[in-house]
Amino acid sequence: MAAADLYGGTVRSMVVSGVGQGAGRVRRRHGPAFDLFTAKLRRPQLRPGVVRRSPLIDWLASGDPRPIVSVVAPPGYGKTTLLSQWAERNGLAFAWVSVDEADNDPKVLLSYVAAALDAVEPIDERVFDALASPASSVPGTVAPRLGSAFAAMTSPVALVLDDVHALRNAQCRAAVAALADHVPPGSRLAVAGRDQPPLRVARLRAEGKILEIGPGELSLTREEASALLRNADLTLGEAEVAELHQRTEGWPTGLYLAALYLKEGGPLGQAGVSFGGDDRLVSEYLEAEFLARISRRQRAFLTQTAVLERMCGPLCDALLDQGGSADLLASLARSNLLLVPLDRRGQWYRYHHLFRDMLLAELERTEPGLMPPLRRRAAAWCQRASLLEEALEYSVAAGDVDAVAELVERLWLPALWQGRVTTLQRWLGWLDEHGGIEGHPMVAMAASVLAASTGRPVEAERWADVADRLLREHAGGRQDHTVSAWGVLLRAVLCRSGAVQMLADADEAARSFAARGAVLPVIPFLQGLARVLAGDPDKGDSYFEDAVSIGEKGGMREVRAIARCERALVAMHAAIGTGPRPSPGRPARRCVLPEWRKASPRRWSARCEPGPRCTGATSRQRGRNLSARNGCGRC
Repeated sequence: MAAADLYGGTVRSMVVSGVGQGAGRVRRRHGPAFDLFTAKLRRPQLRPGVVRRSPLIDWLASGDPRPIVSVVAPPGYGKTTLLSQWAERNGLAFAWVSVDEADNDPKVLLSYVAAALDAVEPIDERVFDALASPASSVPGTVAPRLGSAFAAMTSPVALVLDDVHALRNAQCRAAVAALADHVPPGSRLAVAGRDQPPLRVARLRAEGKILEIGPGELSLTREEASALLRNADLTLGEAEVAELHQRTEGWPTGLYLAALYLKEGGPLGQAGVSFGGDDRLVSEYLEAEFLARISRRQRAFLTQTAVLERMCGPLCDALLDQGGSADLLASLARSNLLLVPLDRRGQWYRYHHLFRDMLLAELERTEPGLMPPLRRRAAAWCQRASLLEEALEYSVAAGDVDAVAELVERLWLPALWQGRVTTLQRWLGWLDEHGGIEGHPMVAMAASVLAASTGRPVEAERWADVADRLLREHAGGRQDHTVSAWGVLLRAVLCRSGAVQMLADADEAARSFAARGAVLPVIPFLQGLARVLAGDPDKGDSYFEDAVSIGEKGGMREVRAIARCERALVAMHAAIGTGPRPSPGRPARRCVLPEWRKASPRRWSARCEPGPRCTGATSRQRGRNLSARNGCGRC
């Protein structure tokens, strides 16, 4: 949320109209496999008494033909408030996405955009199919489908992407730029952030397609500044208002903080002289004047809970090892202490971004060693509350390598099948940088599978070697049997020692997981693929059929789809009846079934079985052609 919501403020809701809700999250029947936070999809509500930005609203709502609106300004200029007021005034339907750090995964970001548009008017289900597929390409499939769905909307809509400065991922920024090329007639795309938006601004300017609003336009006029101070129950003369407006240069947050300063006992007659409008003076005011005037308990509560991205009473109780946090949060919210409610029940809150930054700086200055243990407590509470990804992020912030590794062990497979490859790469990349993969065989196997599924066979082999070594070192440990079963499955995935050994590994994995009551469709798929590679496609087809059945029951559409493709290829081969066929007893030493590649050249390569260490079968599990590009070189 933009920082200038201080001066009149907005309240986030955990409900989104037009989209199903539950516990503050939304899941479409045919949408992404992961939950969406509905608060990010709802236009922030304006608090009573907010300063109306009438000239700017008239400008936006006057029928300006430019389809792109760019609102760029430093923190505290009221970007979110302006767009929310525009939404109240304008006759368009609004699709709103509040962007944050977690959206630096293109699948995640575009899932929110698709859900926001779909809440206005149902869009093509193929968009959600592409988003849900781990194998789909963002620039090649997802972004074009979403752009086409946006362009095809029949009702005028304003798509708002707020806080886009949080986007650093190149694919995310490119996707936003691509959306700007698909705005349908009568609709708008509005992006708001603190720095240069992820748009082709120079081209849009030359084409006359972009309306740009910056700090000059967002600065409050003297009349608006006077209205803000009146809404804060302050009565100042025209001269004092003029002086304060000049000192703050119309910066809305500066004026609001000045109002807080005056309400806390600052000299009304010297407001313009005693309060400055630059960042340093505001920070000094908050630290020396505002925090000094609250109780020691409140000050400690504010500074220590600032380590939290969002907070509720029980989480704060666990963090501070004390009770009463829910009542204190409600009291702080009533006092408008830069606390933003995240739901209508008054349970979850977050600090305004600027206020939180200042509180963290205060904590770092006064108790520099306290941040890591506080974050570890937050992580522990989130684990108990089944908020595993939030626990992981707090553990990362605390530098707790082992805790991150243990959480990645639990989260990597769901993240992979949800198509959140960028998120998984970030987790594993952090662990790799901090030496956290070496000590955890399951994480090493996750890194190997991820590398194999994203076309990096050399890296896949490297992490597979690490996993093998760690399995030998950890033999007999508490989780030895479960981890060993995954190790066998990884060997089958990579086809490291030929088709015959792959067949043995796949069958052993099937027995090991069945003994633990686990049913994975990838296992019969690998059993079938191993038999095809060993020269028995008919037997392989029966396993592919099992993989389809299990995939349908478990909702794993990717494995189900690939298994169906394999069944089709087996049938095609049987119909063609040509091509070399290795005997079942000996591993192939050359490409087999070349007709398969001819039948579907875009997705499937010829199988290869050159002998030990070939990653030729890796691509089949994830449906990508890795071996022909990076395997043995025979295909």
